[in-house]
Amino acid sequence: MNTPSGKPRKVIPIAPADSQGDIVSLYEAQKKVYPRSITGLFSRWRWAMVFLTQLVFYGLPWLQWGERQMVLFDLGARRFYIFGLVLYPQDFIYLTALLIISALALFLFTAVAGRLWCGFACPQTVYTEIFMWIEHKVEGDRSARLRLDGSPWTVEKIGKKSLKQFLWIAVSLWTGFTFVGFFVPIRQLGGELLALQGSWQIFWVLFYGFATYGNAGFLREQVCKYMCPYARFQSAMFDRDTLIVTYDAGRGEPRGPRTKAVDYKAKGLGDCIDCTLCVQVCPVGIDIRNGLQYECIGCGLCVDACDTVMDKMHYPRGLIRFSTQNGVQHGWSKLQMLKRVLRPRVLIYTGVLVALSVGMLASLMVRTPFKVDVVRDRAALSRIVAGGKLENIYRLQIMNATEAPQHYRIAARGLDGLELVSEPEFQIEAAQSRWVVVQLHIPYGSATEGSHPVQFDVLAVETGKQVSEKSVFLVPRQ
Repeated sequence: MNTPSGKPRKVIPIAPADSQGDIVSLYEAQKKVYPRSITGLFSRWRWAMVFLTQLVFYGLPWLQWGERQMVLFDLGARRFYIFGLVLYPQDFIYLTALLIISALALFLFTAVAGRLWCGFACPQTVYTEIFMWIEHKVEGDRSARLRLDGSPWTVEKIGKKSLKQFLWIAVSLWTGFTFVGFFVPIRQLGGELLALQGSWQIFWVLFYGFATYGNAGFLREQVCKYMCPYARFQSAMFDRDTLIVTYDAGRGEPRGPRTKAVDYKAKGLGDCIDCTLCVQVCPVGIDIRNGLQYECIGCGLCVDACDTVMDKMHYPRGLIRFSTQNGVQHGWSKLQMLKRVLRPRVLIYTGVLVALSVGMLASLMVRTPFKVDVVRDRAALSRIVAGGKLENIYRLQIMNATEAPQHYRIAARGLDGLELVSEPEFQIEAAQSRWVVVQLHIPYGSATEGSHPVQFDVLAVETGKQVSEKSVFLVPRQ
């Protein structure tokens, strides 16, 4: 089997078990990756995204909107509060539209610039970066961590490992607490946890904290390489004009060590000095010089490392860079590569994405701020009441999706002599719902037997908005 770069993948021969019954492992042991710290343009961008995403994640649940939490997904009450919006289960179409928009955005950004999401904003990448930063501060840089892990257990080693684990667990639990705080008011959640109340809240805090601890602290690159499906189908969204991290083999090969004073070109060497820094800084432990590989998350740290070496050797930067396969093959300039960005697939993705985004925003802008559901009373489908009237009973659920109390007025139409005899006007508190019993009468014998369409008109008095819902009026056999 070949890698995406065309190079053969390493195959491990499996020897049969011997007559003694020895067990032969079918899987290659995974070596721990010890990424080296590096500074540079892409490293700074990664940390900027860490601060931005975590500022939003950790800070958003603590912000208030009036007397409630600004962003709250209240599953118990079946209401989602997002800034000034109050969404009900009937607004599920907006979640569907948001998921479709997110998928199209992922397709668009991948077609243009590869796995930018993976390298800079994916939660797995972000929390792995945070956990590795803690590890670096406690145990030291790459060489120090290698020495520490290879040394026997001492008081110093136990102390460093214990401190690291304590900090990892603290970050994980706070992350789990914050996550649950999007579904339970976070101030209320804090009080319940301190009082050891709320069994399911405690469970989900521990569950999400454990997931963060395991994925970011131990699995790390294994999640990206083996568990995330995006790594497997990314090739379907790549083409030869997609910006990816590339190694310029034409300029770098043949590689080999040398000093600054050596005329390496006279010796037939390329610009690559084979320092392997690009491998040492890679968070997934691959060698980008082997070409495009599905494990690459496009973080650009190897670009920072290589540019640092090129500066020290007084060679031009860009031996490893963000480029396209066509750009490297044909030696195109940045302007020539950018001109290829506006290719048909990119234009199609952009057009559909813009259309869906505008449509969703327009729908939210003109959205009626209340919902109405009509349910017929199953206990009494139709009956004759005093005064020679035929009665049908309905239950209307009216949901106030605004942040203020509202008055509503009900009217019905659709049949001659149709009369609403129940209370026509009532109030519903802010962001609440209410079931209202509605009685409709018609003169007995004024309509033929069977079901007849009727319509309920519910008017919001303060806003002037109206919602109409259809139902039927049943006339029994005479």
